[in-house]
Amino acid sequence: VAVVSTQSSVSSGINAEYGLMGAVLHDTVEDTDTSPDEILQQFGEEVADIVRQVTDDKSLPKAERKRLQIVNAPHKTEKAKLVKLADKLYNLRDLGKSTPEGWTEERVKEYRIWSSKVCTGLIGTNEALEGKIQNELGTYGVKFPYSDDN
Repeated sequence: VAVVSTQSSVSSGINAEYGLMGAVLHDTVEDTDTSPDEILQQFGEEVADIVRQVTDDKSLPKAERKRLQIVNAPHKTEKAKLVKLADKLYNLRDLGKSTPEGWTEERVKEYRIWSSKVCTGLIGTNEALEGKIQNELGTYGVKFPYSDDN
């Protein structure tokens, strides 16, 4: 995620240093005991803001977190959108290589469709990343940008 985000940051004219730090730390609050305040203290406001914007509120039910990702995607800063696009591309590519244990074909399909919905709200952030996402989803018959006839 960090490499894709950094390359895309440079091509988009976004400060690559903060983009890289945000990309590296993007799952830290969700996946560890690290708090948003610790990210702020260690890395500053700009990085903490990126991390906050791409972090799900784990106190909410999964379905609500997924819904909020779709709803909130268009309202993120450009840096957070870039990290989100890079993360989705990485996850989609990883899913194409290996299905997580316990996932059915239906769950994989649902994840791809949901990813298309999230990324549709990020369109206009980075044409190169968006094209790669379109290609990845298209390989599996999922349209991007998302439309209801998917």
